[in-house]
This record gives sequence, C-alpha cells and structure tokens, in this order.
Amino acid sequence: MPGPGPFARASATQRLASRSVARRLPDFPWDSLAAPKARAAAHPDGIVDLSIGTPVDDTPQVARAALAVGSNAPGYPQTVGTPELRQAAVDWLARRHGVEGLAIDGVLPAIGSKELIAALPLHLGLGSGDTIVVPELAYPTYEVGARLAGCDVVVSDSTVALGPQTPALMWINSPSNPSGRVLGLDHLRKTVEWARERGVLLVSDECYLECAWEAEPLSVLHPDVSGGSHEGILAVHSLSKRSNLAGYRAAFVAGDPVVVKELLAVRKNLGLIVPQPVQDAMRAALDDDAHADAQHAVYAARRAILREALLAAGFRIDHSEASLYLWATRDEPARDTVAALAEIGVLVAPGDFYGTAGARHVRVGFTATDERVAAAAERLAVWS
Repeated sequence: MPGPGPFARASATQRLASRSVARRLPDFPWDSLAAPKARAAAHPDGIVDLSIGTPVDDTPQVARAALAVGSNAPGYPQTVGTPELRQAAVDWLARRHGVEGLAIDGVLPAIGSKELIAALPLHLGLGSGDTIVVPELAYPTYEVGARLAGCDVVVSDSTVALGPQTPALMWINSPSNPSGRVLGLDHLRKTVEWARERGVLLVSDECYLECAWEAEPLSVLHPDVSGGSHEGILAVHSLSKRSNLAGYRAAFVAGDPVVVKELLAVRKNLGLIVPQPVQDAMRAALDDDAHADAQHAVYAARRAILREALLAAGFRIDHSEASLYLWATRDEPARDTVAALAEIGVLVAPGDFYGTAGARHVRVGFTATDERVAAAAERLAVWS
C-alpha cells in the first residue's frame, strides 16, 4: 500500500500551522531592536549594549569548584533536587531574607527562572477559562506563560481594580524588572490577604531580591508578609544575577509545599531536571555570601556612574531603588530615546517591551563591564 503523497504531507503541515502555539504568543521583544542595534554597532568605538541584563563578570570560584567536583555524574539526578541543595535554599532565605518555617519539601530547583515562569500555568493545569493577572510593568514571560496555557491575561497593579474577578493566579514582581520598584510591607501583606480570601495562587518573582540599592526588599515568604504561613504563595528565585550563574540555568521555586508537590509531579513526568553538577554548584553558591556581597559592590559602582551620567544628560530616573537597571525617561516616546542613544553607540531597551505603562521610559542595564559602562558615560557627557 503506497504511503501518503505530497498533498497529504502538505495537509498535515497546514493543520500543524493552523494550530501553531507561536501564534498565541507575543512577538519576541528583542527582535524589534535589530535596526537600532545595528546603528549602535556602527559606532567607531563599538556598541555599548545596556539593553539586556546578562552578567559579564566571572562565575564565582566556589560554584565553579563545586561543579568540577561533581562533574563525574553518570546517573540521572532527581527532579526534586538533592536534600543538600534544598536545605541550602532554605538556609539562604532564612539567613539573608528572614524567611521562617520553610521546609525542604517547599523547595524545587528549576532549569532557570524563565523556564519555570513560562511553564508554571501549564504545569498547574490552568487553561481556557482561567485568568492570570500580571503587573502593569511586567517581565514579558508572565504573559507568555499565560498565553501558552490558553489563559486570559489581565494587566493590573491594583487588586481593587480587579473588582469581583477571581483569577487563578496573580504575579507580583519586587524588585521589579524593569523599573526597580520595591513593593512595601503593607502592599505585600494586603496582596497576600486578598489572594488567600479568594483562593488565588500568588506567585512572587524575587529574582532581584539581593540587588537592592535604596530600599530593603521583602520576600513574600517573610513572616511579616505571609503571617507565618506559606499557604497559597510561591516565590521564584534565580542565581543568575546574584551569583553570575546565568549560563548554568540555576533557579528554584519555594513556598506552599502542596503546590510545590504538584509542580514536582508534573516535572518528573516531563524530565525537567537540573543537572547534578549544576545542583552542586547552586548549593555552594547559596552557602556562600562573600561572592554575592563582592558582586553587589561592583554593580553599585557601575550603577552610580551610569546614574550620574544619565541625570547629567537630562534624563529623569524613576524608581530604580533595586534590580540591575535604571528606569530612565526624557519624557518622549521610548523608541525615540532608543534611536537617539543608538546614534552614540549605546543600546537600551524601550520600556514598551514591558507594557504600555513603559511607553515613555527606557531600561538601562548596568551589567556591562566597567570599561563599557565608562564608555557609555563618556558618550552621554559629549551627547548632553
């Protein structure tokens, strides 16, 4: 019996295209920066790319050593993570952020925070008919995850504005990417109370918790916020920024052990496992505060240089009390600012990447090298 002909194959391709998941997702924001990036790259002294937050400093030796020691890993690791890694996460949250009452069954490692955030609604069984709330200025992956699962998306910073709606999941982000805004104790506590009263899962993206400059961010798991219970709340953490482990894809989620158990059951079936040597490196990095404090000082110096240069060049900086970015504006459309800075070889991210509320701001990262940060400051001084 002959196999399917070319028309059958085309029909199958057409059917697949009609169901394309990509059609449900927003456009990848950075694709729209191709033209200004090319313009900035044409600068005689090269581009200063401040549009992304990728670390450029060395991965700490303590993590690299642990990775090397654990590199002979012929067997499959456990999805749940080693007890030592999960305990290190518990200890770090307690030692550095005052979190109490968290047990290791409330911790689950992930292959980078972006993967976890994007897949979270799908892995929790959310879909058509469910609503997910994202902040007005938001990391785009919150919406990506909601759309991937077929959920509706509501954009709001106010629980009051939601009225009678009962979403399935609400994202909060403090310190914020992109604005660096830090949510206060009262705001966090009231949001937790609101979510619990309605049975809404509250997920806090806390990947920049240790990148604070003019504020003291609180974890949603802190007893002053949570009331001493982690029921109905999760916190997402990453070692990419704190420990320069972006290339390791090292993150974890912590909080309600019932929800964590559900995530674990799904991730075991999907084989979403952090490699054993990376788990070892994560444990070592979480146990060591010295490298994180040293990196914090490096970023503080770069931040001060860029902040002064932007202010001198006529920018206003809003929020930015934490995170690895300066939320800057010249009170003009963000894309105009991007284009103007590209003329002097500096690339920044337009605020509209993060929602319409960012339409007149740009996000300026200070994770570039000292030399590139100094170059940006020099160019801004001449430009102004």
